[in-house]
Amino acid sequence: MITSLKRYVEDHPRFVDVMVIVQVFLVTALGSATSLRAPSGDQIPWWPGAILGGVGCVALWWRSSHPRTVVAVTAVCANTASALGYLITPLLLAPLMLALYTLAKCTDRRTARIALFGAVVLLVTTAMTSDHYGHPWALKTIGPAFWVVTPVAMGTATRLRGAYLEAAHARAEYAERTREEEARHRVAEERMRIARELHDVVAHHMALANALAGTAAHLTRTHPDQVQRILDDLAGTTSSALRELKATVGLLRQANDLDAPLEPAPGLGQLTDLTTAFAAAGLTVTVSTDGQEQPLSPGVDLTAYRIVQEALTNVAKHAAAKTAHVKLAYTHDHMTITVSDDGDAPAPAAPSPSGGFGLMGMRERAQSVGGRLQAGHRPEGGFTVTTELPIRT
Repeated sequence: MITSLKRYVEDHPRFVDVMVIVQVFLVTALGSATSLRAPSGDQIPWWPGAILGGVGCVALWWRSSHPRTVVAVTAVCANTASALGYLITPLLLAPLMLALYTLAKCTDRRTARIALFGAVVLLVTTAMTSDHYGHPWALKTIGPAFWVVTPVAMGTATRLRGAYLEAAHARAEYAERTREEEARHRVAEERMRIARELHDVVAHHMALANALAGTAAHLTRTHPDQVQRILDDLAGTTSSALRELKATVGLLRQANDLDAPLEPAPGLGQLTDLTTAFAAAGLTVTVSTDGQEQPLSPGVDLTAYRIVQEALTNVAKHAAAKTAHVKLAYTHDHMTITVSDDGDAPAPAAPSPSGGFGLMGMRERAQSVGGRLQAGHRPEGGFTVTTELPIRT
C-alpha cells in the first residue's frame, strides 16, 4: 500500500500540491479563529487572518518555480496579520514555513539564511511595535523566530541529504564504469599476451622448420646420407611446436577444465635446447654470461626467453648470418640481454606488409615487466637487440 501511494504521489504531483495547499489554508484559518482575546474582552475578527492566509496559500502553488517570490509574499501576509493584532503562532505561519522549507531545499545555504534573517527581523519588529493587545513578549519574539528557523533547518538537511545521495550515486556509477573499463583493459592485455605467445611459438618453430626443410632439400642432392638426421631434427622441431602451441592455447581453457595439465612456461633454463635447435637449422649460436647469475621471477624468465627466441628467429629469417651471439649480463637488480649477429640485413623494426611484428612484440614484452628494449645496426655490420629487464617484477 505504501508503495502504491508513493507511486501515485510521483505520478500526480500537482494533485498533491493542491491537497497540501488546502490543508495549509485550513490550518491558517484555524489559527486566525483562535487568536487571543484583547484585554478589553473584544475578540479579534477571524476573517482578515483567513484572507491573508488564503493569499499566502495561493502563492504556494509557485513555490517550486519561484521560491524567493513565494517567501516574500507569505512573509508579507504573515507580517500584515501580526500588524492587525493576531498572535503569530505556527498555525498562522504555516504558509511562510512551507515556503521557507522549499526555499532551503531548492536553493543554496546563503539564500536560505538571508531569507530567514529577513523574515525574523520583519516579524519580530512588527510584533513589538504594532501590538495593541498586550500579548506576552516571549510569544511575540522567541516564538516567531523559532517557528521560522525550524523549516529552514529541515529544508537544508533535506537538500544536503539529497546532495549526498546524488554524490553517492555518482560515485557508484563511476566505480561501476571504472570496473567495466578495467575489465575490458585486462581482457585486451590478456589477448595481446596470448597473441605474443602464439606469434613467438609459431614464428620460431616455423622458421626452424623452414630452414631444416630447405637444408634437407639441398642435402638430398649433395649428401643423401645426412638427410635422415635433418628430417629427425625437423620432426623434433614440429613436435616441439605442437607441444608449445597446445600449452599456449591451453591458457584459454575454462578454470574448471582439469584435463591435461599445462607444461611449465619456458625460461632461460631451456636456452641450451634453443641454441641446439638453431644449430640444426644452420645458425651457430654462442652464449656467454657476465656477472653472478641470479634467479629470475617467472614473468621475467619467460620474457627473457621469448625475447632471445624471437631475436634469433629474426636472425634466421631475415639476416644473411651464419653466427649469432647471446650475452647475459647480471647486476644486483637488473639483467641485460644482448643478441647480435654478423649478417648484413637487419630484422624489420616495424610491422611489414607481410605481417612482421617481431620487434614490436619484443618491445611490448620488455615493457610489460618494467624493462626496455633497443634494436639497431652494428657499426661493424649485422644487427643487435639489447634488452634490460628487472630481476624481479
